[in-house]
Amino acid sequence: MASIQVLPPDVAERIAAGEVVERPASVVKELIENSLDAGASAISVEIRDGGLSLIRVSDDGCGISRADLPLALDRFATSKIRTLEDLEAIHTLGFRGEALSSIAAVAHLEILTRTRDELEGSRLRAEGGEVVVEPAASPVGTSVTVRRLFYNTPARRKFLKSPMREGELVRQAVLRYSLAYPAVAFRLVVNGRETYVAPPATPLSGSGPRWGGRWPPRWSP
Repeated sequence: MASIQVLPPDVAERIAAGEVVERPASVVKELIENSLDAGASAISVEIRDGGLSLIRVSDDGCGISRADLPLALDRFATSKIRTLEDLEAIHTLGFRGEALSSIAAVAHLEILTRTRDELEGSRLRAEGGEVVVEPAASPVGTSVTVRRLFYNTPARRKFLKSPMREGELVRQAVLRYSLAYPAVAFRLVVNGRETYVAPPATPLSGSGPRWGGRWPPRWSP
């Protein structure tokens, strides 16, 4: 039997990523939940080739500050809990801080974001373990672009279904969240064609959602 040894970081990260990212719909789920936790009133999801070549989730939420952006890819880095006591009163969809780091381990990742307090946005690019953060023009909110999912783990890619089936799983995920969060506007674009739009429902109080009726502007591809 071989001796026990600690796995290299790149190997450990890809194994851990498998616990979070099983297929394109898993990526969409994690990114939508991040958008909802950020207080988004409109969420746009775009995929190509069933999500294998491109996934982009854009929102008009609170955004990520430039100072915090490099931490977004660290495992267990989160803004949602601070102490053990916080675990007893979680009011968010995610809290472990593993989603973005797991996605970056098995795909090319780009985050374009700006907070309301910042005059200029920021762009983070992560490819092959290298992370670059730079100034960039951006509306308030966050757009996460995932390209070449599982490019470095071909065994996982081999067990995926056809692009059509994977795209249908993404559509089902968007549909479920739009039904669960009727006050949030959702849109799905598949291979450049808008296939699903769910405007926000009007509350019975008549106050209406804060969404202004326009989707967040298109972010740079």
